[in-house]
Amino acid sequence: MRRRVERGRISAARDPERPEPDAASSGLTPAEAASRLARFGPNDPLPPRRSPLAGQLMPSLTNPLVAILLLASGVAFLAGERLNAWLIVLMIALSVGLNFWQTYRSRRAADRLQARVAPRARVRRAGKEEIVPRGEVVPGDLVLLAAGDLVPADAVLLEARDLHVLEAPLTGESAPAEKSPSASDPAEAEKPFGPGRVYLGTSVVSGTGLARVTSTGRATAFGEIASHLSSKAPETEFDRGTRQFGLLIMRTVFFLVLFILLVHLALGRPALDSLLFALAVAVGLTPEFLPAITSVTLAQGAIRMGREKVIVKHLAAIQNFGSIDILCSDKTGTLTTGDVAIDRSIDPLGAPSPEPLRLGWLNSSLETGILSPLDDALRAAPAPEEAGEWRKLDEIPFDFERRRLSIVVERAGRRLLITKGAPESVLSCCASYEVRGRREPLDEAARKRCEAIFRERSAEGDRVLAVAFREPEEQSAYGSRDEKDLVLAGYLTFIDPLRADAAACVAAFKRDGVKVKILTGDNELVARHVCAAVGLAEGKILLGTDIDRMLDGALAHAAERTSLFARVTPAQKSRILLALKRRGHVVGFLGDGINDAPSLHAADVGISVATAVDVARDAAEIILLEKDLAVLHSGILEGRKAFGNVMKYLRMGTSSNFGNMLSMAAASAFLPFLPMLPTQILLNNFLYDLAQVTIPTDNVDPADVRKPHRWDIAGIRDFMIFLGPVSSVFDFATFGALRTFWHAGPALFQTGWFVESLATQTLVLFVIRTSGNPFRSRPSAPLAATTIGVVAAGIALPFLPLAGRLGFVPLPLPFWLFLAAMTGAYLTAAELVKRRLFRKHRS
Repeated sequence: MRRRVERGRISAARDPERPEPDAASSGLTPAEAASRLARFGPNDPLPPRRSPLAGQLMPSLTNPLVAILLLASGVAFLAGERLNAWLIVLMIALSVGLNFWQTYRSRRAADRLQARVAPRARVRRAGKEEIVPRGEVVPGDLVLLAAGDLVPADAVLLEARDLHVLEAPLTGESAPAEKSPSASDPAEAEKPFGPGRVYLGTSVVSGTGLARVTSTGRATAFGEIASHLSSKAPETEFDRGTRQFGLLIMRTVFFLVLFILLVHLALGRPALDSLLFALAVAVGLTPEFLPAITSVTLAQGAIRMGREKVIVKHLAAIQNFGSIDILCSDKTGTLTTGDVAIDRSIDPLGAPSPEPLRLGWLNSSLETGILSPLDDALRAAPAPEEAGEWRKLDEIPFDFERRRLSIVVERAGRRLLITKGAPESVLSCCASYEVRGRREPLDEAARKRCEAIFRERSAEGDRVLAVAFREPEEQSAYGSRDEKDLVLAGYLTFIDPLRADAAACVAAFKRDGVKVKILTGDNELVARHVCAAVGLAEGKILLGTDIDRMLDGALAHAAERTSLFARVTPAQKSRILLALKRRGHVVGFLGDGINDAPSLHAADVGISVATAVDVARDAAEIILLEKDLAVLHSGILEGRKAFGNVMKYLRMGTSSNFGNMLSMAAASAFLPFLPMLPTQILLNNFLYDLAQVTIPTDNVDPADVRKPHRWDIAGIRDFMIFLGPVSSVFDFATFGALRTFWHAGPALFQTGWFVESLATQTLVLFVIRTSGNPFRSRPSAPLAATTIGVVAAGIALPFLPLAGRLGFVPLPLPFWLFLAAMTGAYLTAAELVKRRLFRKHRS
């Protein structure tokens, strides 16, 4: 699962609803951060990636089964079995080639989608500003930095304005470091993590800067860490399921092959023939196309998700995406449109007043942090007449301990400290209030009246900012300690309309087995109003103060039963996500801010948007081209379809292969000849795999995407154990008919079973691919074509010129009538067993 983040305080010029970034906006230890950062481009601090061709071909060639088969081919060649040797090589070449071609094409298409959301950097070259992929940044480039950017390389600062950089991935220090070019003299520039330098892997919290790149890739501080530390990525649920499935197959193959070898040697069969036969059985039992089918299915799923405006950065995330049963998100931009507009500017007692808007505009227009939607709305308002006369002196950035931001300005020798932020936070710093130009002390009675005004507006669904001011003493710099004895100027209220489809989207998630939980930094009154409007006001609300008093066990219990969490910080969000994961849920988190990175890491699936800051996009595994719950819902359903098709291959492959190989092992012990030649087994296996290469295109039943599905190794095992022997029963009936009615010798027996085996195990896909009635669930056209085409090829093989070399002979007409009856009976029996198995594992 994802990495747990440390809790800490961070400063950022943000709206009070925005969460605080935790220790390490990237949420990683240095070793983990080095490993994670190494995913992008040639300038990243890990060894260069292989070419796409090599990257896809090498896993196929280094497959252990392929190596064993090549060894067997060499042994056969030296023993004089040259035809068998070359046929084995041919089967290997065809399988590897098909695997490579399918995977390569799909990966290329998926890579093109991922390139759309690759990290980028703003550089100034030849006096012009450009946006380039991060991997193209080179020493000497001038890099422009702003709040929310990832620093693309190690660099020396040339200019900076209120620049604060989070260096936790390198230093472990949770507080952001203030940066200034004034310290960039030669001696200071050589000092590690000095104030005049910025580093690859760190992120900008607030302010702006211009820096000259000094080193990239391996030459950076991050590159040095990456060269000394190796951190394996944490195992995802998909990885764990694949590993468990591999162990299941490995154990089954080992015991079956050992049984065949011992029986054959005990019966005095030739050792070479026995070895080749046992290896062929191993290949026949093993779903060696699993990597190809999985890669192609997930890549095709990524392509379909791309059409739904969902970009997948890592293919393995698709399974986790489809398995999400809890989605956590902020309300802004998901339940609401995010198009925030100013509604009212009122004095502390609720009467209209222009003063809060004038002061709020000055504060927002001069701040250098990441602008919130509230800031955007303020900046869009008409500027005060004297706006150009004010000069900024200093800024006290926003943080979630204070929940406010202050700007110190000067005009005609008069200094003014202007504070805006969460009403409770600003009111706590006020000693008086101003109404119609008259100041009054903020005593207990007045404070309650002022609080009642903003609570009333919040209960109506408005977002509220308090604005206050004072005239500070002259000094060189200002800090949070100067936010005292303020005069409350009033409130600014904002409207953020609900999305027209918000209620329908929430209902769709609920219908499809995903609970939506809102984690917001806004106050509980606004949050309750919005959530009630979309059908999410169920149960009590948990506040950040409540969460701080809870132990992890109590929080996990409460989090499952709560849909709305208000006034929560990023550290608290991460605790909520981890608590839900401990209860066995697959948790998705949707975030787009610099302070959302810890939560994106803590979730099973981090989801961000294309317009998010670099830090959030880097932390996420899924990128939405639109911040819309409907887009996210469509993506989750596509993820379920992709995973469902992988499961089809596993259920079909394990059950059919196990049944056939069980029949082969039993028959080889009692027949005076091999029931099928090694080359025939390999050809049968190749044709069977060929029929399944189009599984990624198959349709998925609506019932299978209505709820999240997870790896079910027990279910796959039961399909193998119970459905496999069903096919063996019909195989034994075929054996008996061939020997009894047609007195079949080796060639006729092997040909008859080859055709019967291929027909039954291939056509059963139409039964296993759906949990319902196979006549009502239509397969995709490509899957139907390859399946029927392979069966037709198997029927035609005994009549082709190559038949003799493969050991095949023409079959008598009565056998074909027998084959049709046996196939129909087997598919009927498979349907009955399949329904019982699906009922068992869905109960």
